[in-house]
Amino acid sequence: MSKAPLKIYLAAPRGFCAGVDRAIKIVEMALEKWGAPVFVRHEIVHNKFVVDGLREMGAVFVEELDECPPDRPVIFSAHGVPKSVPAAAEAREMVYVDATCPLVSKVHIEAERHAADGLQIVMIGHAGHPETIGTMGQLPDGDVLLVETTDDVPGLEVRDPDRLAYVTQTTLSIDDTAGVVAALKARFPAIVGPHKEDICYATTNRQEAVKAMAPKVDAILVIGAPNSSNSRRLVEVGAKAGCDYSQLVQRAGDIDWRALEGISALGVTAGASAPEVLVREVIEAFSERFDVEVEQVETAVERVEFKVPRVLRVPA
Repeated sequence: MSKAPLKIYLAAPRGFCAGVDRAIKIVEMALEKWGAPVFVRHEIVHNKFVVDGLREMGAVFVEELDECPPDRPVIFSAHGVPKSVPAAAEAREMVYVDATCPLVSKVHIEAERHAADGLQIVMIGHAGHPETIGTMGQLPDGDVLLVETTDDVPGLEVRDPDRLAYVTQTTLSIDDTAGVVAALKARFPAIVGPHKEDICYATTNRQEAVKAMAPKVDAILVIGAPNSSNSRRLVEVGAKAGCDYSQLVQRAGDIDWRALEGISALGVTAGASAPEVLVREVIEAFSERFDVEVEQVETAVERVEFKVPRVLRVPA
């Protein structure tokens, strides 16, 4: 029986960004340097496949610092942590390595700089997301106000409407964030923004690739974790860009095949925490059911690399 033809448009860029690459490398190098176990506070990145692989190598994932013994190294996740966490590690004389993405650290520094200038900070982000908690935790309670959508802007109670600055989570939807920024500027004309966009290059590039792909396809498959902010934004961006149906799957076994019956063109991308091996797994799963032709949709070329912390580059 002949298979139905299926054109797969493969987004580029997709998958791992430089910050995720660096964070995973930090855990691997820590295991090489200090041996197992090495403790990691929170998932190093939001991807079960990656976390399970590191766990097999000897990484132990915990939610809070007090779950770590003081005599073993601990790594802080790529999403960043409140200032209280490294302070607590130092108080316990622990060896720790901060795997916070440098682009998240840039937002932390920005928030502190504005606060030092006497400005109150408004953060655009998702409540409860580790990155939002980490960024808000750079400053004392109450110094950072959180808004998630334009609906939150009218209710903001600020100390001084003329002394405000805003920062954003790095993994938001570019278009949605632009709407929130516009609402903030309309209500607080003096509000100060970042010198350079807080939404990171990788989030921006992956969203642009999905926008380019969306009009060509019947459905979009985003490979990523349900708790991955940037992956969930890709699903939303695809819908807004003209593709009526999108699925977020962790890997090939999660694909809802019935929902994809009758399609002739499919877009495939992966969130910034999803490894390329899972992209290949998904394409192979489609190749078993369809006569597949793959075409890459490239909207940018990424050459960004971040160095790992010096403590891992010197011998033990």
